[in-house]
Amino acid sequence: MGMETEWKEKKSNSATVAGLEKALGCHRIVATLLANRGVKTPEAALAFLTPTMETLTSPFSLKDMDRAVERIILAIENNERILIFGDFDADGITATAVLNDFLTHVNGEISWYIPHRSKEGYGLKVEHIAMATEQQIDLIVTVDCGSDSFEAVDLARLEDIDVIVTDHHEVPDPAPRALAIVNPKQKCCHSGLDHLAGVGVAFYLVIALRMEMRKRGMWQRFTEPNLLASCDLVALGTIADMVPLTAENRVLTIAGIEVMRRGKRPGLSALFDVARIDVALIDSDDIAFRIAPRINAAGRMAHARICIDLLCSRDPRGAEQKADLLDQLNKKRQQTEQSIVADIERRISRQNGAPCKDALVMWDSSWHPGVLGIVASKISRKYVCPVVLISTANSPATGSCRSINNINIHSALGQCSDFLERFGGHAMAAGLTIQEKNMAAFSHHFENTIRSIVHGEPRKRILELDCALEIDTVTKELIEAIDSLRPFGMGNPEPLFYCKDIKVTHSTIIGMRHRKMELAKQTNASGPCISAVHFNIDDLDCLPDHFEQIAFRIRMNRFNGRFSPQIIIEAS
Repeated sequence: MGMETEWKEKKSNSATVAGLEKALGCHRIVATLLANRGVKTPEAALAFLTPTMETLTSPFSLKDMDRAVERIILAIENNERILIFGDFDADGITATAVLNDFLTHVNGEISWYIPHRSKEGYGLKVEHIAMATEQQIDLIVTVDCGSDSFEAVDLARLEDIDVIVTDHHEVPDPAPRALAIVNPKQKCCHSGLDHLAGVGVAFYLVIALRMEMRKRGMWQRFTEPNLLASCDLVALGTIADMVPLTAENRVLTIAGIEVMRRGKRPGLSALFDVARIDVALIDSDDIAFRIAPRINAAGRMAHARICIDLLCSRDPRGAEQKADLLDQLNKKRQQTEQSIVADIERRISRQNGAPCKDALVMWDSSWHPGVLGIVASKISRKYVCPVVLISTANSPATGSCRSINNINIHSALGQCSDFLERFGGHAMAAGLTIQEKNMAAFSHHFENTIRSIVHGEPRKRILELDCALEIDTVTKELIEAIDSLRPFGMGNPEPLFYCKDIKVTHSTIIGMRHRKMELAKQTNASGPCISAVHFNIDDLDCLPDHFEQIAFRIRMNRFNGRFSPQIIIEAS
């Protein structure tokens, strides 16, 4: 039995839409989309449509930023040894590269370290402090991690190593006793920057350092760097970590995509080549679905340090070799992921084709821990429930957790912490470590916790529609107007429209499961047609020649140098 899908149209105030349309002189559809995204005044709309770096919140609004900057500048002046400690995902990798680029510009005593995903796991640990002590490190700066590294921070204090934590994950209360914690999610931080990714926090640290060094006249000794050049990395990490592309993140991402299009970073240029991306036309979709997976593949299937070497490389030939390696690792990742998905689907099929529980907890010793987050996301989206997948290949076992809207999985794990060695993350995504002997009890307790949250409400997919749009009104000019809202992503989703009573005038199958069509309004079948594509069709034996309604997105199809409107059907 298929899961019910509810088509739900967003409702915007008609007066707000009319006001935006008049003040901006824009298309009614654009005004509707702005209102649907909470942009309700002409002033807010102008800020959204024409963001500038000058509107960024002061980095010193972040709690402990002044302490962090003071300590790092002291280390620079005294030629102390600084270790940047990062994470193995695209956010942590780009955060490491951003801070490394800046600090190597002003201090030769810089090193960085990314832990091995399966051998070391996430975060700063006691064994890393032992390594730092051996290397005579004076200062550790974490990026995209460290908010729950209690034991490591305490040991560092005993070894006279200062620790500055920069992060964006949830912060326990009380927090680790680091010299400074720069994390917008911590208690008593009122910066309003909770939406920043780890690379965003690291970039704010770099902005603050440059400001203070300018104030102290330190750029008389060094060439002052243009921080805009690092925005390509900030955009990559921000999009990859699926944080909202609004406010500061929108500013940084738009600036970063413009930097990418200039092709100045050999590592990214090499990645664009292997992914067959036209750099002049790159957008957030390319980054999210073609670049970020290749970056993440290193940490999942081998070691993330490959990516730091790639992104910081100034050698185009060496960058090409590393990009090719990432491409091969990504193909291996896809194969591994498909195998695990098939295994899980077989298990679910024994439950009449869908999980009957409010949450799904599964484990296996053959599952590669590096890809479980991706698999959990797919299963969670398909079956509309929180999912925890655990690999028992190592001890303790490690798991990845993904959730759905309105269920905070980090909070749910907190209610099950007695069964866990460690956990951390966000409302929608988290990770955990657990002893195998505790997994059955954890599974039972976690399912009960989720059940108490959902109160037995039936699971259903929600298809959030922006507004009605007649397909015969889709033009190149309308698509260009809607493109002014890009980049699309979390917090600013690509618009989803609907239309009723559609006739298929021509149809052909492309690939294995895709249908290419020409569509027209049933009431005007001899009128203008528009090209349409419906991907991943389940039943190729039942292809309608009429749709009662379709949900779709609009794109500009680029083929042989020609541009024409096209719609992508999401549901019917």
